[in-house]
Order: sequence, then structure tokens, then C-alpha cells
Amino acid sequence: MGTFSVTLNVINADGSRYKEVSAMVDTGATHTVLPQGMLAEMNIASVEKISLTMADGRKVVWEYGQARIALDGRSFVCPVVFSPNDEYLLGATTLETFNLMVDPMEQRLVSKPLRGRAI
Repeated sequence: MGTFSVTLNVINADGSRYKEVSAMVDTGATHTVLPQGMLAEMNIASVEKISLTMADGRKVVWEYGQARIALDGRSFVCPVVFSPNDEYLLGATTLETFNLMVDPMEQRLVSKPLRGRAI
């Protein structure tokens, strides 16, 4: 599967600031990753530090918090990791929150079929 990016809006808690960004879809990343400088400018605060294992096996400790993510006309509060680098990744927890999955042939996001039982 190749890589592709999507456009999304990152919104602070009171809705007073937002920024449109292009983020690479990364189903291997647990959480959405955004630059800590951009998040600080938007008054999106870290709530704790978390330990992460990077794709190359390195262990790092980065800030962690929440931001409202708007994508395809919908928005949800999602966990975000504050990258010290200029990284924009849309991770698996955000995809799950939006009930989206990757169509690898068309390189796009699609709605995931819901499964469940009637009560």
C-alpha cells in the first residue's frame, strides 16, 4: 500500500482557533501526531507525557493531549501526540473515532461497515 494524505482541520477546545493541515494517513501510528509548536500556537495543551515506540524501534517520551479534528464535514475530539518535529500523521485511533478505514487501491478513506447486534 502506498502512502497518501488527507486534509483535515485541527481545532482548539473553545473553537476560537483552527488550522487546515495535510496529514499523511498512517495506520501503523496509534494516535494522530501533530507538531507541538503548532498545537501550542493554537492553545492546545498537553495533559501528560507518554512513552512511544517509533517505527524504527526507538523509544521516545512525547507530550500527549486532545484536539478537535474535523474531517469530511464531521468533527470529534481525538487524542494527539505532540511531535517535536514537523510531522502530520493521521493515526488509527482517529480513524476509528471517525469510523473510517483505508481503501488501499484507491488511496482514500472510506466508511467502515458497522457490525453489531440488535438488542
